[in-house]
Amino acid sequence: MPAANPTRNATLARAFGGRWALVTGASAGLGEQIALDLAAAGAHVVLTARRADRLNDLAERIRATYFVQTLVVPADLSLPEAPRELYDATEGAGIPIDILINNAGFGYLGQFHRGSPEWDRRMVTVNCAAVVHLTHLFLPRMIERRRGHIMMLASAAAFQPIPYMSTYAATKVFDRFLGEALDAEVRQYGIRVSSLCPGPTESEFGQVAGLNSSAFRRAVPAEPVVRRGLLDLANGRPISYPPGSGAFFIFLERFLPRTLVTRLLERGLRRAIPARNA
Repeated sequence: MPAANPTRNATLARAFGGRWALVTGASAGLGEQIALDLAAAGAHVVLTARRADRLNDLAERIRATYFVQTLVVPADLSLPEAPRELYDATEGAGIPIDILINNAGFGYLGQFHRGSPEWDRRMVTVNCAAVVHLTHLFLPRMIERRRGHIMMLASAAAFQPIPYMSTYAATKVFDRFLGEALDAEVRQYGIRVSSLCPGPTESEFGQVAGLNSSAFRRAVPAEPVVRRGLLDLANGRPISYPPGSGAFFIFLERFLPRTLVTRLLERGLRRAIPARNA
């Protein structure tokens, strides 16, 4: 469905209107909603993910609703050549990407020793290596133009080790730290980098991660999460805590022993593991 409110937000329109945005993982969930909200703000969008049929459907809806330009570039970011292919299809073809949304990623719930080494390797590639590669490719051109915005899709899991989601949480720490460091580096060039740190959000994440449906019963709709993330990106906030992120508990954890919090999480998450992953 189109964004809930197609009326342009003035802040988002000033920051993103008329610019080209590249949204990875745009075929569903947060990526789809980010693309819709950027289009509502007047941005032209490049949509990428593995599922070309979904991308084409989204592109048609965006063009019909918001009258902006769209470009569909299917790509699998677990493949090392994919970031360069995205760059060649955009900057290499004369389309200046001023908004890079590093959204693609996935997780897994289960005991580490029972998991697939290949699945974990692919997770690190998509969640971390592809983010680094894409940012390396697009950031220099933004610096040349003295304008740009980059969103890192981190997580509330980026503030604490998460038993049974150990690799996923580690990748999100990587994304958050990369985003915070880059924001400090590139502000002098007029570039803003923001790390969006959502908690459980209504998307396909839980299904892919193997979570029981009860684990996401308090999941927040994607719309308010994305709206907060884009507003914080437009306003130059390095960290974005959207609704449902548990910002108060993230703050509280600073004053508690990490080992204690980790053990409490282990007890809670152990019950959420599907039998096939336990």
